[in-house]
Amino acid sequence: MKKFIYEERSIGKLILLIGVLLAVPLLVLPFYPEDAVYMPAFLIPAVFSVFLGVGIGFLSGKKKEAEGCRGYLYYSSMTVLAAWGYGIAAGAAPFVIAGQLTVVQALFEAVSGWTTTGLSVMNVEEVSHIFLFHRSFMQFCGGLGFVMMMLIFIQERESMNLYSAEGHPDRLLPNLGKTARAIFVMYCAFLAAGVIAYVIAGMPLFDSINHTMCALSTGGFSTRTDSIGAYDSLLIDIITNVLMLTGTTNFAVLLLLVRGKFRRAFRVSELRFMFLVLAAAVIPVTWSLHHTLFQTDAGESIRQASFNLIAALSTTGFSTMGYQDWPQMSLGIMILLMLIGGGIGSTAGGLKMTRVYLILRMAAENMKERVSSKRRVSVPVYTNAQGRQPIDGELYKQTGSFVTAYLVIFITGSLLLTETADCSLTEAMFEFASALGTVGLSIGVTGPASNNATLIVEMTGMLLGRLEIFIIFIGFYCMADRIKNTLVRKRRQHRPSE
Repeated sequence: MKKFIYEERSIGKLILLIGVLLAVPLLVLPFYPEDAVYMPAFLIPAVFSVFLGVGIGFLSGKKKEAEGCRGYLYYSSMTVLAAWGYGIAAGAAPFVIAGQLTVVQALFEAVSGWTTTGLSVMNVEEVSHIFLFHRSFMQFCGGLGFVMMMLIFIQERESMNLYSAEGHPDRLLPNLGKTARAIFVMYCAFLAAGVIAYVIAGMPLFDSINHTMCALSTGGFSTRTDSIGAYDSLLIDIITNVLMLTGTTNFAVLLLLVRGKFRRAFRVSELRFMFLVLAAAVIPVTWSLHHTLFQTDAGESIRQASFNLIAALSTTGFSTMGYQDWPQMSLGIMILLMLIGGGIGSTAGGLKMTRVYLILRMAAENMKERVSSKRRVSVPVYTNAQGRQPIDGELYKQTGSFVTAYLVIFITGSLLLTETADCSLTEAMFEFASALGTVGLSIGVTGPASNNATLIVEMTGMLLGRLEIFIIFIGFYCMADRIKNTLVRKRRQHRPSE
């Protein structure tokens, strides 16, 4: 039986990393000294996390071996869930300590930040700079994930197990540590380029940093109530579109583009599918907006349709206008794009374009078999960054099961929102598609006045969407199985001998 190496102190390292990340917003204080009053709100959870992480590291045992798939699943899923659970609690702590939000609201803001969703219960026009940066920085780090952030600095033998469990499908380079560092370098290079481009376009430096972090992580938190629409600038819209498309593109494809391998990159099925979906969506939405909201301005119809559809498909969640007056057909297309989501190896959420592409290919192949007059044996293929890959039965099964689970959760969450938020089914579907796809666009259901039940439903959707559903189910299953086995063992020990 195959054995997997794991190290109990990995969770300590992740908690230590979270403590360091919580201290980063303090770097804005020299520029905004009036926010120094909030320093304890960040120092307390940061220092506590550092000491807790170090303590767990010292108290944990040495490397151990887990036999079989069950041992691997238990270790990796529980470690990832523990890291994300602690990260959310720690990320919420500054809001509560500073009296900015209630506990549930703070947890919601932290979940929305780390999962790169972007739904918010804060009035950003009244929030201090340090908290605005904290929200954006959570999204920037959440786009990579806690395990990816740890791998940038530390690489252990069991890292691949955690890397896969957090939802990263492949490696860009043969060495996992080099993969993490290559992604980080690209991420930071795009961050610098985005900030410079925004400043040249006329956006203030602080806003530029925040919006670039959130665009690349496909997060969507903004420093303005009206999001990108507050700037009313075509150039800023274009820059944001480029950043959103960059963030939603598979890291492996981005590496090909950075290396100048354009022909190979544009052969990737997912990339072609993304542009096809956008073209198919922009045309009818432009027509719909032109005949309802912008009857005298065709150019504005194209601009609004393009930007907001890219924001939906990329799962970024920036907006240039409200959606309360949008035609029902346009809202329906927005919901579909939020469900589809971005690239499977990117910071985006949703079903992921590769899965949707495979489902459509599956339907097309099935149709061909039904209408074909002759028996034919064919092995369909698709192209990813590594080259041509066969579409076999196992891939179909995995894709089909994920899509089915995703849609069941979407329907369930939408129905729950109609009750908790007292909204129409269309509004509930829009809002929960945004939460589950980690998009962040809102039709007005989510805000400072939202009740706790609504926030809990949406938080559940965000976590399921970010951690790709099955890791959470596996984690809870393994936890229940571990508790069951422990109780059985204790019962046997206390059973009187015959």
